Order: sequence, then C-alpha cells, then structure tokens
Amino acid sequence: MSLQPSEINRDEVKRLAAEFERAPLTEVLKWLWEKFGERAAIGTSFQGAGLVMIDHALNAGLRFPVFTLDTNLLFPETYDLKARLEKRWGITIEGLQPEQTLEQQTSEYGAELWKKGPDVCCTLRKVVPLQKKLSTLAVWITGLRRQQSDTREGAQILELYHFDVLRDLYILKANPMATWRREAVWDYIKANGLPYNALHDRGYRSIGCWPCTRATDAGENERAGRWTGFDKAECGIHTFLGESI
Repeated sequence: MSLQPSEINRDEVKRLAAEFERAPLTEVLKWLWEKFGERAAIGTSFQGAGLVMIDHALNAGLRFPVFTLDTNLLFPETYDLKARLEKRWGITIEGLQPEQTLEQQTSEYGAELWKKGPDVCCTLRKVVPLQKKLSTLAVWITGLRRQQSDTREGAQILELYHFDVLRDLYILKANPMATWRREAVWDYIKANGLPYNALHDRGYRSIGCWPCTRATDAGENERAGRWTGFDKAECGIHTFLGESI
C-alpha cells in the first residue's frame, strides 16, 4: 500500500503542486482518486476545512477512506459531530486509537501528562497512531490551510516525504485546502448546511483535545487557543515527517 519511488517523483510533485495552486478543489481530489484510489485517505479532526473537503469528495463520487485521531480526550461535542457526519454522509469514519489507555498512560507517566509533557502526550496519542496508519497508505489528504498559523504558511498542495528510509518508501501528503481562507470555508459550510462543531459558536476556532484547547480572542490566530502556556504550536502530526523532498 505504501508509495513506491517509481509511482511519482519529486519533480512531478513540484510541477503538479504549482499547477494545482489555482485549480478547483474537486479537480485536485479527482486527480488523487484517479491515480491512487483507496490508497489515498482523508485524515480529519473535524475542523471546518476538513468538512468542506470531505463534502466535495463525496459529492463528486470520490469515496476516499476517512479517519480521525481519537485520543480519548476529545470534547463531547466532537464525538457528537462525528456521529452526525457519519449519518449525513452515510460513511464510517475510522477512529485511530492510541496504544495506551488513559489509565495505562497515567500509570507509566503520571496523571495529566498533558500538563507537564504535552509533546510526549501528543506523540503517544496522536503521532504514533498516525504513523501506523500512514504505513498502510500512499497518500495522506489533510485539511491544512496556510492561513491557520505561521507554522503552516509554507504548506504546498502536494508534498513528498521519505516515510521509511530503510525500505525506501514514500508518502505523498496532499493539502488541497492550503489556499482556502477561513471565510470561504465557513461560507461553504453555512451555504450547504453542513454540521459543524458546536464549540465554534463559543469562540473555539481550532479544536483539539479538551485539556489543551481554549477559546480564542479577537486578533489571535486560529490556533492560538492550543497548548496555552507552552511554547508549542503543533501536536507533531504535521512535523514528524521532517522536510518534504
């Protein structure tokens, strides 16, 4: 299932990424489906961009597998949204589970690891489950947008990573929503009556695990409400691969 070096090369990825800068979202998704089929999967944390992307894909008849990282620390509103979306779209969204339960993690690392070692907590509950999933895929499709934060402003529509150096395996990361502005995302959601996380109406603009997420103030970037009090802007799922090649 992993991406072989012969399937796509760095120069082709860079050329296509440039071409897709002004392409409609559905055109990018169709290319991914036609080339990779179910070897490409959408990862979502149920932020607005991910909902828009999945809706576009399904409306075009593109039945990408969809998964989410279920840390067992998500807000009740997030679990409720997952159920509503599955019913609306008629799909099952796979929840990737950490190796350790919260009780096992507490036993090994102490209570409330997120308060003293958020990087470790994120690695255990997000990064490791994602790594296992990506080892079964050729393409990881995300809802990442450049406008979200300084750490994401360099995101390309397509990025190629050396996922497993020893076995010479690659992963193509697709960010078809990279150029979208927040306003366009929410215009689509409201115009099409898509369910969304109720926390958005309470000032939460980026929603992760409940212990590490707060509402944001006017003038803050979208992800300012994550890991308050720590020098941390990413959970690690978008950084563990290193630099694209």
